Parts: sequence; structure tokens; C-alpha cells
Amino acid sequence: MDEQQKRIEDLYELVDGIETAMFVTQRGDGQLVSRPMATQKRNPIADLWFVTDVESNKIDELDEHPRINLSYFSTKTYEWVSVSGTATVSTDRATIRELYQPDWKMWFGELDEVRDGGPDDPRLTLVLVTAESVLYMKQEKSKPVVLFELLKGKVTGERPEIGDVKSVTL
Repeated sequence: MDEQQKRIEDLYELVDGIETAMFVTQRGDGQLVSRPMATQKRNPIADLWFVTDVESNKIDELDEHPRINLSYFSTKTYEWVSVSGTATVSTDRATIRELYQPDWKMWFGELDEVRDGGPDDPRLTLVLVTAESVLYMKQEKSKPVVLFELLKGKVTGERPEIGDVKSVTL
């Protein structure tokens, strides 16, 4: 496995372990907006993908400004990922049915016979993110070593050495 492929594998391992991203979009007035969103299971149709309500503000923001940033951080391991890319909105019912997960229902709830949080609910919309560049830090030290480095940094005032930042350009 070459270095680029190893970094891509590290990225997906981190994202799978952290699960929730802060999904950053840009409003029409230029302001950035962040909101937590659960990364869905990986699928060949996009680098990363999410499900949302077609009527949410983020859909309007993505229509105007499709460039996004995703940030992930684990408080357990101090690992983090930052993904810059382009989002594409899809309401393709066949794809939604194919990718549907039962836990989506809790986020949409049942409003009526049609809007029931199931795979045919017209509110369900996919946001497919194509990553263009990624920065991340994957912890390669044991937890006791990381804790020692953090404690040492607090005592000495020196920056703790807890991991190396790596990048992937896709």
C-alpha cells in the first residue's frame, strides 16, 4: 500500500470512529454556519455522505455555496479530521431507498402517512460530499503516553507532542 492510500485508509478509520461531524456551510450573506451531522456508512457513491431534511436551511446554503468543510474531533483520543470539499444534494428516491438506515426515522419523526421517516418520506435528502483536501491527526501513541505528553506540556509550558498532522489531496 502506498503512502497516499495509507492516509486515505487512516482518514476513513478516523471518520468511522468519530461518527459526528461539524458540517460547515456558507449562508447567502457570507457567514459560516456549523451544525452537527452524523456521517453515514461509507458507500461508493461519494467520499462522505449525510442525510437531511429537504426543507432545512442547509439545502438553500448548499445550492448557493456548495463548498463545505467537515470537522471531526475525538475527546477520547485527541484525533481530528478536517475535510474541505464540495457537497451535492440528491433527492433520488432509488438511492435514498438503497442507502436508508432505520435510525433515520428518529430524526424525521412521523408527521402523517407520507412523511413518516421511512425510505419514501419526501423530506429525506442526501448530501454527498466529495473531498478535495484533508488534514488529520491520527494518534499513533498509546493513551498513557499521550496523557503524559499533555501533563508534561501543562507543567513545562511546552507544546505537547501528541501526533503528526498529515494531509491528503484528492
